[in-house]
This record gives sequence, structure tokens and C-alpha cells, in this order.
Amino acid sequence: QVQLVESGGGLVQPGGSLRLSCAASGRIFSINAMGWYRQAPGKERELVARIISGGSTNSADSVKGRFTISRDNAKNTVYLQMNSLKPEDTAVYYCNANLQVTASFASRDYWGQGTQVTVSS
Repeated sequence: QVQLVESGGGLVQPGGSLRLSCAASGRIFSINAMGWYRQAPGKERELVARIISGGSTNSADSVKGRFTISRDNAKNTVYLQMNSLKPEDTAVYYCNANLQVTASFASRDYWGQGTQVTVSS
């Protein structure tokens, strides 16, 4: 069983910062990619930022220059440093990992339970 446990959400004023963490645990053979998605009320879930096993990253245009994704491979943990937060960043943020549980199983996506980020004065 694979678990993704997120932490770091909360309430912050516009212009403030938050750091999200997501640790993957359980039966893991290899992790292809980890990332963060978000879903605001009434909107579809969207990619925020993603990092693949080789270290390459991609992110949404709306967060470039403000959010930074990083990963600690030894800890199977991904981080999202969010700076210069705006009210429109308010959403539930979900951790995602594309991984294999054994060498004989195809990789698939796993999701965390979500953490609320609210940007408001």
C-alpha cells in the first residue's frame, strides 16, 4: 500500500509564503515523477508543478517565478515552496506521484488527501 502524506497548508496573507511537503511511503519500487496539483472551488484540478526522476521540472505559467518544486529522493519527498502568494492561489493542493510498487507492475498515479491553502487578508 502506498501513502502520500501532505503537510504545510494554511492561511497566509497576500505576498506571504508557504512550503508544502509530501512524503511517499509504503511499497515503492521506483518513482517516475512527483508533483502538485490544485483545485479551486468550481474549477477543474490543474497542474501546479511537477518534477521527474531525472530532476527536470515543469510548472504552470501562473506560478512561474513564484513557486519552486524540489525533491529529496532519499526521503521520497517532494516540496513546493510558494512565495508571493496571491488570492487566486487559494485552492486545495494535492500531491501526486507516478510510481511502480514492484518491477513487474506498471506505474500508476497515486494521490494525497489534499491540503488547503488560503490566501487572504
